[in-house]
Amino acid sequence: QVQLVESGGGLVQAGGSLRLSCAASGRTFSSDAMGWFRQALGEEREFVASISWNGGTTYYADSVKGRFTISRDNAKNTVYLEMNSLKPEDTAVYYCAADLLGNGRGRREYEYEYWGQGTQVTVSS
Repeated sequence: QVQLVESGGGLVQAGGSLRLSCAASGRTFSSDAMGWFRQALGEEREFVASISWNGGTTYYADSVKGRFTISRDNAKNTVYLEMNSLKPEDTAVYYCAADLLGNGRGRREYEYEYWGQGTQVTVSS
């Protein structure tokens, strides 16, 4: 059974940092692009960041550019999202997803075939 499991969410003050992890099991995603999305309460899920299979291409939403960094460790079958200078508007459930054989620039949900269950990030003001 293929699973993506996010961890690392929590409550942090504005200006703080968190590092999310997404561990994959059931298959290797070393040939696939990966992405992070988020969904705030009452809002649609939105793209946050994506990364190509080898980490050579990364892509960010304008709202997080310069503050968030996506990375991956294929040996551990894990993707990370380093979040710095967090703002209250970053509060959301964060999801990781796999874009099979993607190029690392996928911004649309339909481009991703596998999804995790999400981890809550709450940024207090």
